[in-house]
Amino acid sequence: MATAAVQQEPAWYEAQYNNRARVPEHGAVLARWTEASRLAREGLRHALDLPYGDSAAERLDVFAAERPGSPVLVFIHGGWWRALDKADHSFVAPAYVKAGAMVVVPNYGLCPAVTIEDIALQMTRALEWTWRHAAEHGGDPSRIVVAGHSAGGHLAAMLLACRWKTVAEDLPPRLVTGALSISGVFDLDPIRQAPFLQADLQLTPASVKRLSPAFFPRPRGPLYAVVGGQESDEHLRQNRLIRDQWGPSTVPVCETVVGKNHFDVLHEFVDPAARLHALGLRLLGLG
Repeated sequence: MATAAVQQEPAWYEAQYNNRARVPEHGAVLARWTEASRLAREGLRHALDLPYGDSAAERLDVFAAERPGSPVLVFIHGGWWRALDKADHSFVAPAYVKAGAMVVVPNYGLCPAVTIEDIALQMTRALEWTWRHAAEHGGDPSRIVVAGHSAGGHLAAMLLACRWKTVAEDLPPRLVTGALSISGVFDLDPIRQAPFLQADLQLTPASVKRLSPAFFPRPRGPLYAVVGGQESDEHLRQNRLIRDQWGPSTVPVCETVVGKNHFDVLHEFVDPAARLHALGLRLLGLG
């Protein structure tokens, strides 16, 4: 059973969760993402910076499906809710569009200008927009899957657990049919205690309780939880925790990707030869 972490010194949380410090070559990986994303936008039919809300941050990019009625993949970027941008993640689109999906990559406000609560609500608005507009871009609104990396993996789990009728009465109760969390976090109490994040995230015990999907009621749809085998003990524990809390019927996939760190694990998501890509296709009904 993946129990909560024993209370540790602040430096321990820093070492466990500061992934940029753990992976010195992260800068080269992020540069690779930026270039691959530029090439993706050049090669695919797309609509950029579509508004799903009123703030400047509430914009999303759509990569249209090649045929009507295709399943929809919404990909949420990471960055500890305080960094990166949708433009850095267009590279996720080509493999999934080629496989038969429509792809949506939303932005969100970044901490400390907003809170994680605000970001979670922004993502519900992005998914509501997707449901209402998918058909305009070749997508089937009844087949929406959410995937996310790191903080985006946390948000994917939050969206799977969302009570959509409280967002808008005409939304289906299972707007999200399944979710894939890559290197996600599901209990935010350790995050609250990591010094490098405290000033920006301003988490409190009360907000941790509201924002930790591991302790929510089990959602109806499946969550696939995947983490890199070279990630920290805490990331590995977080991945096991969601399976332990939500159960194997709700989390039928709980896996590590051998030899991958917190950043290059995402490359497996877009590699047609990789199992992680196959898991994405399975959730979309394309596998």
